[in-house]
Amino acid sequence: MMNSIQVKEASTRLKKIEGQIRGIMKMIEDKRYCIDILSQTRAVVSGIRKVEDIIMQGHLQTCVSASMKSDNEQDKNQKIKEIMDVLSKFRKGG
Repeated sequence: MMNSIQVKEASTRLKKIEGQIRGIMKMIEDKRYCIDILSQTRAVVSGIRKVEDIIMQGHLQTCVSASMKSDNEQDKNQKIKEIMDVLSKFRKGG
């Protein structure tokens, strides 16, 4: 669970990304130069990655931290598995 600052930061970034997506759609409709469009798509990808970072930080600071402090070994192992699964997917590029 993210804290209120992280929620606000993620929301602000997502709204910016939403605007960038609308801009890319307009660029495509206007048949703008492909490289210019690709530059904007890279900016969106970068923005999404930052949102992922915010969400992961929130997860680590709350859910994972609480689990590691608990006496519940099954929950600790589950949180470790979740993080390893996410890291594995990110390393594969998806």
